Amino acid sequence: MVGHGGWHSYIRYDENQDHPAISRALLRRVAGYARPYLGRIALMLGTIIAISLLTLVPPLLYRNLIDYALPNRDYGRLNLLALGMIGIPLLNGLIGVLQRFLSASVGEGVIFDLRLALFTRLQSMSLRFFTNTKTGELMSRLNNDVVGAQQAVTSTLLSIVSNGMSLVFTLAIMLSMEWRLTLLAVAILPLFVLPSRRVGRVLRRLTRQQLIYNAQMNALMNETLNVSGALLVKLFGRAPHETERFASRAADVRDTGIQQAIIGRWFFLGLSLAGAIGTAVVFWLGGILVLREGLTIGTLVAFGTYVTQLYGPLSSLTNSRVEFATSMVSFERVFEVLDLPVEIADRPEAIAPRRISGHVVFDDVSFSYREGDVAPDRELASLTEVERWQRHGSDMDMPLSQPRPTDGNGRSGPDAETVVDETVCAIPTAPRWALRHVSFEVQPGQLLALVGPSGAGKTTITYLLPRLYEPTTGHIRIDEHDLRDLRLSSLSDHIGMVTQETYLFHDTIRANLLYAKANATQEEIESACRAAHIHDFILSMPQGYETVVGERGYRLSGGEKQRVAIARVILKNPSILVLDEATSSLDSESEALIQSALEKVMRGRTSLVIAHRLSTILAADLILVLENGYLVESGRHEELLAKNGLYARLYQTQFRPDRDREVEEKATGGKGEEDESGEAPSFPSPTGEG
Repeated sequence: MVGHGGWHSYIRYDENQDHPAISRALLRRVAGYARPYLGRIALMLGTIIAISLLTLVPPLLYRNLIDYALPNRDYGRLNLLALGMIGIPLLNGLIGVLQRFLSASVGEGVIFDLRLALFTRLQSMSLRFFTNTKTGELMSRLNNDVVGAQQAVTSTLLSIVSNGMSLVFTLAIMLSMEWRLTLLAVAILPLFVLPSRRVGRVLRRLTRQQLIYNAQMNALMNETLNVSGALLVKLFGRAPHETERFASRAADVRDTGIQQAIIGRWFFLGLSLAGAIGTAVVFWLGGILVLREGLTIGTLVAFGTYVTQLYGPLSSLTNSRVEFATSMVSFERVFEVLDLPVEIADRPEAIAPRRISGHVVFDDVSFSYREGDVAPDRELASLTEVERWQRHGSDMDMPLSQPRPTDGNGRSGPDAETVVDETVCAIPTAPRWALRHVSFEVQPGQLLALVGPSGAGKTTITYLLPRLYEPTTGHIRIDEHDLRDLRLSSLSDHIGMVTQETYLFHDTIRANLLYAKANATQEEIESACRAAHIHDFILSMPQGYETVVGERGYRLSGGEKQRVAIARVILKNPSILVLDEATSSLDSESEALIQSALEKVMRGRTSLVIAHRLSTILAADLILVLENGYLVESGRHEELLAKNGLYARLYQTQFRPDRDREVEEKATGGKGEEDESGEAPSFPSPTGEG
């Protein structure tokens, strides 16, 4: 399978060659994507043939002019030849426009099909896949590799076919004119091939080095030009230092670029000189034939023109195999993503109930984030570390990545020094069970509070219920239906989730709210925002609901983002709520507003809440106490205190101080020191969920 075996199932290597060899399986699959465009491709081939034939006509016009029109003072023939010299390029150009339209429509059609297939496939992947894969690698597949695949169709293949036909037609007409001169012209070919191979090796080394420098420069920009990176640079006053680092890396890119340009210029100078030598030799021998054997001057001039037309395709075709193989690599990298196994998918007989009451059961559920602990009936998806080949103009290509590094014991992984492309995914390998044999039941409409130390498994439970992950063992049921028997779209419709880290798109407040219900009316939007205590704040902004919240909602405070997220869930109106209360780092006023909003949204719904506040725990119908992935205690507040176990200790160290603070604030009416936005300075909670 490509997803695990890498792209070597498609691409074979020869140590004596500087390029990969393509398998038939890959070619057949690529042809499958071209099949919808066969009509346009056939027409495009027709234009290639027409252009190749029309290109052969001008030298014949020159020969006719020199051998017949001028010696015979034939004005009529002269006029026709003049019109032909204008009409042939015009017709050639018009056909070229048609060819460009056809190649562009085929190429853009293929790139659309590939991008849509890729994006659709990625949307079906589980959350585990995204936590194990770097975003940069996915963006590379969607952008660079798809564009490379498009170039294979619109540029590489077109160039090979066009040059091949031009070469065949040109050789045919040259042989018909003078076979000895034709053999001499072909004999010059080694002058093209040898410099191409020798200089190509130098250019490959330079290109590899430049790409390493480019990756380092891009990584620096990635880290420092996003919102979080820019904030860190400014807070520590490191702008001059980062500018110096960027200048150093950009200078490396500049220097290697200059070397590439100079060597490339020398290379093309050599090719031009080889072409000039070939043309001169042909004219020299042709001149002797004119003087001795009666070869016409017009034939010699026409033949010389054909020689110049011959060397262009010959030079291009010398590296055509390399270019074609390199272009096919882009297709293979795209296919690797399309072949990734879907860990969590709908069963064929999955159902989508219209109504869910919210009866939730966890039955002996165990779960591990480690790949090796996944149930044997499921395959995990991961992108392999592929070897990339970078094209440099028309020159040969080379691999960019190195084998996965190992430590001193030959093991690969995070303990080994990494020298590969920075966008390759890094998969955590530390063994860990997040949940072990957890069983509990929540009745419809009940409030379940999850408490426990950091890393106890609370967040894992909230991820398993909407089936973001699949249990390693055990079963989860909703209304007596196993989650695997319910469609994923149905779970999404009936389960609403507010995470501790609120995510908003770089769009308007209205657009972020409509993400929960695309057809919501303005009245429904405002009603949800009032329930979340955010409506008045939104109206106070100049653009109201059309206000753009910025990257990840950065233009809003933590409390404002959280209330927008709560309004979004209220607008969705789900049957089951999964909440990670993110109030421990907020000021008292924002916290009170969010608590009030949460109480409204939980009313009458089954709710699973990772509780950070004592008020939520006291209101819970059932409290689950987790430690190291095990369910160690369960019950109501008073029952758990009486057991004098882990919950009692958590109550004394975490929840009781919160109650004392609330009592003190009610007595003093204080809110704590606030900033200009009305919120107290916030710092991460030392007991926040890990």
